[in-house]
Amino acid sequence: MTKYKSHYACFNCRKTFKRRLLSDINGGYNKNEKESPAKCPECNSLMANMGLDFESPKKTDIARWKHLATLYKVGITFHSCGCSGPGYIPNDSNALLTYFEKIKSHYLEHQYFWSQRKNDPKTQSEIAKDQHKNATFLSSIPQKMKTGSKKTPEYDALSAQKYWNNKVKQIEEKIETVKAHITHKKG
Repeated sequence: MTKYKSHYACFNCRKTFKRRLLSDINGGYNKNEKESPAKCPECNSLMANMGLDFESPKKTDIARWKHLATLYKVGITFHSCGCSGPGYIPNDSNALLTYFEKIKSHYLEHQYFWSQRKNDPKTQSEIAKDQHKNATFLSSIPQKMKTGSKKTPEYDALSAQKYWNNKVKQIEEKIETVKAHITHKKG
């Protein structure tokens, strides 16, 4: 089976490198060994692991390199198994901002749902209606916030609301990072 190497990017030098795998160096996998951080061979700064599906732009495409650095700062990389690709990756800062605003709107819907939920339904008929009508909301929280049985599920609405509040804060931080990049680019 082929083991593919991730692409590491140095945003300072605007270069990418594939790094040898520890298993290639040692002749096999050892779960006790840990990878050391990848450093750029030119400037010795830490490099970003951009994943298997990363394609680096030309060194002279400074705007694209800056956008890739912003993507990395907000946690978007090109990691996947290599079969279907990494999913949607916005190609500029404005598209990235729109993408994050859409995600924030989705998170706010979930947060609002859980803030309005007072009690779990009790009868089988009410439970069935609730699961049909609110399946998206009910299935989008961590398992530990769901208790009870399959017949009579119980949901921790307060914990779910806190969970979505935290998700909103995280996406707002990413939005601020992208806005700062856009402002810096204009100035």
